[in-house]
Amino acid sequence: MRKPYECFGKMRKYPFWELPSILYLCSCLKKIHIPVYFYPLAAMLFWGLSFIWSSLLLKSYQPVTIIFIRLIISSAFLFALIYLLGKHEKVERKDYKLILLSALFNPFLYFLGENYGLKFSSPTFAAVIIATIPVFSPLIGYLSFREKLTPVNFIGIAVSFAGVIVMLITRDLKLAADIKGIMYLFGAVFAALLYTVTLRKLTMKYSAIVLVANQNLIGIFLFLPLFLFFEAKSAIAVPITREIVTSMVLLAILASSVSFVFFAHSVKLLGISKSNIFSNLIPVFTAIFSYFLLAESFTFQKIAGIALVIGGVYLSEQTKKRVSP
Repeated sequence: MRKPYECFGKMRKYPFWELPSILYLCSCLKKIHIPVYFYPLAAMLFWGLSFIWSSLLLKSYQPVTIIFIRLIISSAFLFALIYLLGKHEKVERKDYKLILLSALFNPFLYFLGENYGLKFSSPTFAAVIIATIPVFSPLIGYLSFREKLTPVNFIGIAVSFAGVIVMLITRDLKLAADIKGIMYLFGAVFAALLYTVTLRKLTMKYSAIVLVANQNLIGIFLFLPLFLFFEAKSAIAVPITREIVTSMVLLAILASSVSFVFFAHSVKLLGISKSNIFSNLIPVFTAIFSYFLLAESFTFQKIAGIALVIGGVYLSEQTKKRVSP
């Protein structure tokens, strides 16, 4: 097994940004031993941080602008990575409609729901709602593919909903978040569930990096009219700062690109059930970083809500693991 420092020895002949060095580094990285659990942990960390980066960007840009720029950077990065790693795959003409449909659900509808939901709520609250996606997966699996459902599935849904309600309702029985934010976030959850239905058929034929790259590319054209008609003028007027550039690049490269590739690799190594259990960590990471970076409050009620949602997701995943053949 090649050691990391050995990969950089032959790169001294060329500057690190030139193609020979990049190609050699890519070939070496595939030979370096990386712990299995690094991939799902890193993916969940980046997805948890994505709510922080998006919140910072929402101070300057509207949601569609953030998504549009994010997808441009992500697509360029992924197609460059496909070229450098030699992961070219020809997409069959009959699959274009299904890829277009999957891109309509994610990134288009999902990111619209997530970003507008985040605009009207806190990063931690948004992460907790999005974390309920695996809870509803068994229902979609049953309706679409007649996958087996058990009573524990319904217990998991009930427990997670209890956690959401705990976070939604204040002590004086008022909503803790804007109703528009709640509706947008659950719209994102619904879009993500429909996305999994289309994705299941596609992943049997194509690699994750090729699918994500093509879906993000289609997403650019889906968001282009919205950007040009509604947000282009206001986006151009925003002065570019270091915080904006850093948040946008991290969001596009780590959350929209690397995380999807890492998670797909973890599914390959650990399986779907074990990999999905790590999604419980997303709201935890978001809550921790929101506290330190955004000074978001960390009350007992919020901790209890997060714990209930995570517990419900865990019950759901444990059930799927037991009933899987």
